[in-house]
Parts: sequence; C-alpha cells; structure tokens
Amino acid sequence: YRQRHTKETRLSKFNQTEIKAMLGSYTKVLFVRDPFHRLIATFLQGMGISPSFSSFVQEVLDSGMHHGSLAWKPLVSLCRPCLIQYDYVVVFGFLRQELGHLLRRAGLPVGSLLPELTDSQVQWTYRWLSEQMFSELSAQQKKQLSHFYRWDLAAFPFSSSFLSE
Repeated sequence: YRQRHTKETRLSKFNQTEIKAMLGSYTKVLFVRDPFHRLIATFLQGMGISPSFSSFVQEVLDSGMHHGSLAWKPLVSLCRPCLIQYDYVVVFGFLRQELGHLLRRAGLPVGSLLPELTDSQVQWTYRWLSEQMFSELSAQQKKQLSHFYRWDLAAFPFSSSFLSE
C-alpha cells in the first residue's frame, strides 16, 4: 500500500480489506495518559483561554465530544481501541519501564535509545497538581468530567485517576 500511503493519508481512505491488511502489517503502539492529567497539561500549556482551571474545565464540558479539541477529547474517540487491536499500550508515567520493554521486544538496544525519564518524579508532580486542580472544581464539574471520560476510565488502567474516585 506504499503507493497510496503517505503521512497525510487516513485509514478512512482505504477499504476494509486494505485496512485489515495494513493494520496487520504494523506493530501498533498506543500511548495513553490519564484524562485528568491531559486536562491539566492542556491548561498549563495555555491552550485554553480561561483564567482559572475551573472555567477551563467548564469550557471543555460545554464544547462536548463533537466540538472539543483533540487535546482533551476522550482517547477512545480518537484511537478506537475497541476496533484496532493494539500490540502495546504505553501509559504515561511508566514510560521508562514500558518503552524499555517495547524496545527489547523490537530487538533494539535499550540503553542508547531511551531518553532520561524520571517517571516517579512525573507521577509525584501530577499527583500534587491533580489534588490542587481537583479541589478547584465543583461537585457537579467532577461528576460531569467523570461521565465525559467514562469510556477512557473503563478502557485503560487509570485506577488512581481523580476522575475514577
């Protein structure tokens, strides 16, 4: 499928037989991140114009599934984990451990290719940020966010997410 496959070609441009053959020929890796951490990162990067995290979350909730930014849309609506059989799911916060395993499985040298990752520091920082940001939200916003991301929380191992509490 090389002649039709370029960086910009979407899977939807192929028929079902081509899609099945193409996906079967690739190692499919999905990188996932706790949806609440994605919201925090998006807010901190200034992608929302809101002055507070609470008002940013309200923008996200008001935009809904169809009008929202890719930065905060639920992952299941973007990567279709129920339709695509991913070979690996790599969870943000465990990158060093999981990328090392993935590189070993691919037969690549682990030490020279991995950047210096400090997963425990990242996890601690996001835990602290999550506590701070979550406390700014109303009970209604917390409930709505949990509902908005319910499929992500069901599909991926985010058991320590503030949204699953």
